[in-house]
Amino acid sequence: MNLDPSPLFALSLFPYLLFLHWLNKSKALPELAVWGFRLTLLFVAITIVAAVIALRCCDAELVDIDALHGGAEAFLTLGNAVLVAGLWKQPKQQKGE
Repeated sequence: MNLDPSPLFALSLFPYLLFLHWLNKSKALPELAVWGFRLTLLFVAITIVAAVIALRCCDAELVDIDALHGGAEAFLTLGNAVLVAGLWKQPKQQKGE
């Protein structure tokens, strides 16, 4: 039996959007850290677009096209860097209060 995981991937979007909504309302993290989580969502969107381009233009999967795969992964690196910068900033803010 060969099941397509795509529907589960699409369904996972809703809990993540709820998480982002809660995170924004709760003000539990600095705004920069919240932007890191938002950029992670952008990474997912860019990866989907890059996978479609790889399939349509090159008749290959995304992992086989280094330029597209690396470009998509750069957005994950950016999101993670912004998230870490925001979390790094948090203890300094609390000390000052």
